[in-house]
Amino acid sequence: MDQQIGKFKKLRAPLIILLSFWVIAIFLWKTNENIFFLFNFGYIGTAVGFGIGLYVLLPRKKKPAGRRFAQLLIGIYMLGFLGFIKIENMQLEGFFFYLLSGYFAGSVIHYLVAKILGPILFGRGFCGWACWTAMVLDFLPYKRNKTGRLSENWELLRYFHFGFSLVLILAVWFLYQYRPIPMSNSELAWLVGGNTFYFASAFILAFTLKDNRAFCKYLCPITVILKLTSRFSFLKIEGDKEKCTQCGNCVKACPMDINITEYINNGERVLSTECIYCLTCTTVCPEGILNDTFKMDIGGKEHIQRR
Repeated sequence: MDQQIGKFKKLRAPLIILLSFWVIAIFLWKTNENIFFLFNFGYIGTAVGFGIGLYVLLPRKKKPAGRRFAQLLIGIYMLGFLGFIKIENMQLEGFFFYLLSGYFAGSVIHYLVAKILGPILFGRGFCGWACWTAMVLDFLPYKRNKTGRLSENWELLRYFHFGFSLVLILAVWFLYQYRPIPMSNSELAWLVGGNTFYFASAFILAFTLKDNRAFCKYLCPITVILKLTSRFSFLKIEGDKEKCTQCGNCVKACPMDINITEYINNGERVLSTECIYCLTCTTVCPEGILNDTFKMDIGGKEHIQRR
């Protein structure tokens, strides 16, 4: 009985995420009378829920396969099918364009669910399980730079990147009167151009800094949005202060360089908005004292391991 209860608790998070996406899928389907919404969000929710479920249930050495399974299912679908086949600009620039156009579809709905409102429920889970850029980067050999992050000044680059994208779209919209046509060659050009820059800069940073997630930490403009709403996330990692042996395995393994033991010592959940809910820390903890929990709190001080 205790083992069954333990398994249910471990599967609680993937079940909640899966059901949440299906509720959104059914709601949008019924209100818009478009079955695509049912398929789209049902597919994404099932892929994430199934991937996290696999991660939880698989043996320790095989757990990363669960996350890669979800990343590939969602990344290929969103970039390959929605992006290159349906020709919807799923980049940040596409989101800005569609907002200005009043076009409530494609990337607008994606950003609202996955990157604006969704993080209130599941934090930056998109970064850990559904990002098509990270889908490729996580196959590189540099899990993290053991010396920690660069200074906070480097993280300002992502805010400049966000601002540059916004100013660029406003300029071509108001100064040049450019209006994107859905499913057109111009949309495809924006998508290809944006992803070329993302992947090129991500690979350069990864190999230069010996860190797969360097792009996420220093240059990705999406984090500017995610860090705001993920502060209120119900889903966060929590450790048992009384049982923690201070071995530091969780800190050494965290791909985002979060000082997890600092939060445990303070009797807090991992409140860092840098947490991507990859669950790596829960896997490497020898005492098994790290688990995901659902509570209401607000993100606090950022405890990050820096060089």
